[in-house]
Amino acid sequence: MKVIHDFLEENIKPNFDKGAKFEKLWPVYDGFATFLFVPGHVAGSGAHIRDGIDLKRTMNTVITALIPCLLFGMWNVGYHHYNALGMDVTFFDQFLFGAIKVIPMVIVSYGVGLGMEFLFCVIKGHQIEEGYLVSGMLIPLIMPVDLPLWMLALSVIFAVVLGKEVFGGTGMNIFNPALLARAFAFFAYPTWMSGDKVWINTSLAEGQSVVDGYSGATILGDLATTGSTSYSPLEAFIGLIPGSVGETSTLLILLGAGLLIFTGIASWKIIVSAVVGGATMGFIFNLVAPYAISPEQQAFMAVPFWQQMIFGGFAFGVVFMATDPVSGSQTERGKWFYGFLIGFFAIMIRVFNPAYPEGIMLAILFMNTMAPLIDHYVVEANVKKRLKRLALKTAGA
Repeated sequence: MKVIHDFLEENIKPNFDKGAKFEKLWPVYDGFATFLFVPGHVAGSGAHIRDGIDLKRTMNTVITALIPCLLFGMWNVGYHHYNALGMDVTFFDQFLFGAIKVIPMVIVSYGVGLGMEFLFCVIKGHQIEEGYLVSGMLIPLIMPVDLPLWMLALSVIFAVVLGKEVFGGTGMNIFNPALLARAFAFFAYPTWMSGDKVWINTSLAEGQSVVDGYSGATILGDLATTGSTSYSPLEAFIGLIPGSVGETSTLLILLGAGLLIFTGIASWKIIVSAVVGGATMGFIFNLVAPYAISPEQQAFMAVPFWQQMIFGGFAFGVVFMATDPVSGSQTERGKWFYGFLIGFFAIMIRVFNPAYPEGIMLAILFMNTMAPLIDHYVVEANVKKRLKRLALKTAGA
């Protein structure tokens, strides 16, 4: 690593220094250099925190937590593809097919997203912001595997420009950028995001047979339309179900959650309260299911509340996007309310909206707008409590 560091410092850096040929592209060089090595500068004035980890290392930890979901998602895509065709192939063949479908999505996400980040850095003349390192991985993991790459690229541009840069960049965004990308794709191209036919790719090379009209519905798509599903809770927990690339395996999502909580990067309060909120709403639906207006909705509402936690993107959204420290609640007490309402609304939207049987995206985006208000009332309550305590102390004196 020392050889690489010396090469960058002695041979590459001088070309980007002030007055050099590529001076305006300094943010590009600085972004790559600080990704590989700890920055050689520190804060010189004002309040700051000394720590052994910087923002890039924080982002890298989140990406590490996402890698098991990514790898499993690649295999799962191939598994359902060949299963739909009735073909008995090896694990490697399944993984290879999925990798061929998923890796281009990751490349487009990072290529377009970081390209936009570098463009804004050059225009504004500041250092590269690290926020997109995580968003670039999250976006392909929450998209259908058959989404055209140009749609993915447009979604990324929307998320970076209108979701981040217009608010001032990393640390200033109101909404989670990855969820904004999905929301853009959902409302701009709803037929590709319906969740009832786009999850399993059944195309083969020219001249080979293909299953005509096959529909790889997700569990939630099945429940919303027929009121039943052929997948067991164990299959859903392990991840042997159709769905977006990274959202299917609750087991591996929990593994990632453990890493994020252990390293202190994700708030366990938000995760726990979101699960409690979702379970509460699910339990309420279990109680009122007999009074549903249709047999399909009755069956959907009667799904045991604990199964709602392992279906769809609930677990993935709660662990990797509700815990976003920028767009989420900042106060410790506020995190309990914020997480609870995310889980509560996610299950409510999921059951009441059969046209879109997945509510975690809308629930998190809605609570992103409410997070500042929650924090405001928490702070106000603390101020009033302290003023009351001061008044009692003064009166006693």
